[in-house]
Amino acid sequence: MPVATVLSYILGVVVVAVGVLLSILLHEAGHFAFAKLFKVRVGQFMVGFGKTLWSRKIGETEFGIKALPLGGYISMSGMYPPIKPGGRARDASTGFFQTLVQDAGPGIVETLDPEPGDQDDRSGFFRTLVSDARSASADTILPGHENRVFYKLAIWKRIIIMLGGPVMNLVIATVLFIIIICGLGATTLSATVSSVPACVLPASSTSTTCAASDPASPAAKAGFRPGDKIESIDGTTITSWNQVTSIIQKSTGESLTIIVGRAGHDVTLTAVPVANQIAKLDSNGRQVLDSAGRVETRTVGFLGIDATVALKPLSISYVAPAVWQTTTAVGGVVINLPQRMVGVWNAAFSTAPRDPNGPIGVIGVGRIAGQIATDGDPIELQLQQLLSVLASLNIALFVFNLIPLMPLDGGHIIGALWEGVKRGFAKLFHRPDPGPVDTAKVVPLTFAVVIVLGAMSLLLVYADIVKPITLQ
Repeated sequence: MPVATVLSYILGVVVVAVGVLLSILLHEAGHFAFAKLFKVRVGQFMVGFGKTLWSRKIGETEFGIKALPLGGYISMSGMYPPIKPGGRARDASTGFFQTLVQDAGPGIVETLDPEPGDQDDRSGFFRTLVSDARSASADTILPGHENRVFYKLAIWKRIIIMLGGPVMNLVIATVLFIIIICGLGATTLSATVSSVPACVLPASSTSTTCAASDPASPAAKAGFRPGDKIESIDGTTITSWNQVTSIIQKSTGESLTIIVGRAGHDVTLTAVPVANQIAKLDSNGRQVLDSAGRVETRTVGFLGIDATVALKPLSISYVAPAVWQTTTAVGGVVINLPQRMVGVWNAAFSTAPRDPNGPIGVIGVGRIAGQIATDGDPIELQLQQLLSVLASLNIALFVFNLIPLMPLDGGHIIGALWEGVKRGFAKLFHRPDPGPVDTAKVVPLTFAVVIVLGAMSLLLVYADIVKPITLQ
């Protein structure tokens, strides 16, 4: 591979990697800003997990970068309330689980509280998890700052803090879509020929070259050249690429008279489309898969010309629909994530194909970024595609963090809402205030979720290496 191509590939990966890190940083900044607004003490603001590579204390907060850039966190005082009067707990605040809790920050834990007076009398592994979490939280509360704790905030303030991160990702995505759609322009296909394949290859073929047995493409026989602008087909004036494909696909075996503009002159060509299989596409332009995971095809007329991709700036009114369409698409993947992960497993450990619309890991994102940077497109189109990747990733962060499971932000929000429901019923029926939700007791569940998410990440990394998703 030429040195210039390698450097371009690395540049594409670096651009997306930096964009992802900035997205993580701004996500945590969203939490941080509202925590400070509501006077909560924030002890740490970290990008990454594991060993600290660099840190600096500014005011009361330590800002830093850790070795594994797979996320980030802020550490707020009093994430867990103390044990209720009448309860008992053994605070063995040492070892691995305390470190886990301290590193997790706001990403760990709200819960549905048991009835008042429940005893924290569990034993063994889970009790150690809970007591470590409670002790680690207590250690973040400094003398004189007892009221600057997360669990004492009004419910609506806690919800705003936890929404601050995901909403920041939504804002980032929206800004990127504005730049893409209104500045660089949306991707369109013009009626100008970009390339002329030498032969006819079915949709199921993975070959990128023509064999001696492959039939020549009708366009190559007819004399089409890159740069030809299609002006009319059988007397029909052409104004878009959709017209070109529509006419060709329904004209199998029919002779077409096509006038093209070439070097300032009109040239008349005659071509006969042949039958060929192409992939079925859904309304979003994505390949449709059958129940076995194979790409569905249909037989249409085929000429053998590729369109030139152009960028056309659009009005800001197109931004909101683009954001909504991407959000719903990502939401569909998240809702069906267990099923999608089964598909990833089957693809990684068998000959089954990888779903091009399925989940993708950090390695896969890097490969796509590198492919974008080396596919030979104009620089403005490469920039548009790289920004589109970052916009989609931020939408994914927005949707994923709202899943109502600890340690995700959505879990905290559900916990706060449950506390509001409990307190509302207590007030309605003139019962004693049940107090804050005991956030520590869900640490075992949170630990299990972390393990599952880690396993899914490792599976995606492996699948991205052995059977990567590539741009079509």
